[in-house]
Amino acid sequence: MNIEVRPPAAKLYPLFLNLTNQKCLVVGGGTVAERKILTLLDYGAQIKMVAGEATPNLRKLVKNGRLNFRQGTYQPADLIGVVLVIAATNQKEINRQVAKDCFKNNILVNVVDDPEYSNFFVPAVVKRGFLQIAVSTTGKSPILAKKIREELEIQYGPAFEWLVSFLGEIRQKAINEVAESDQKQAILTRLVDLKLLQLVREEKLEEAKERLTLVYRGGRD
Repeated sequence: MNIEVRPPAAKLYPLFLNLTNQKCLVVGGGTVAERKILTLLDYGAQIKMVAGEATPNLRKLVKNGRLNFRQGTYQPADLIGVVLVIAATNQKEINRQVAKDCFKNNILVNVVDDPEYSNFFVPAVVKRGFLQIAVSTTGKSPILAKKIREELEIQYGPAFEWLVSFLGEIRQKAINEVAESDQKQAILTRLVDLKLLQLVREEKLEEAKERLTLVYRGGRD
């Protein structure tokens, strides 16, 4: 069955993928491929790279056993067992052939700088521990996504890593200690308000912790 390549849909379904120990393929071994590979490794993926050549940093990863490298040209067999693919060569036709093969096999594929041959897009991301804020323009303007991400990095500084972790602890505490579901939901809803966010932005973490503790105790009474 031939699958027609179409422009991306007007609406994309946003999601976060768990790639831990999942097999991913990167076609290409240049600086762009290196950046993509480093990101995938940060999320725990098992990566196979197919390329004619590889950057010095990528060769170090291969030597250290963090990256599986097949030197040569892309072949459809490279897709076996793969859940996600990034095509990042400097040859448009190779990248597009990778995409077409992925479409036929219902595999997620992103072709760098070629949105019409991609069925997913890598967003600009702000990471604060368990908090991740993703920004996407559906491949239309990565530069705009980057600028928005930079604004969000200021608005949601490093202290939010602490906040998310502490809120997770309180949520688990509520799950363990509060049997009535409506009461539990009321407590969790009251925990986060504008005053709390302002305290965290000002890095007044002790005050924020005290406020959260009082709200939780008040909700239990």
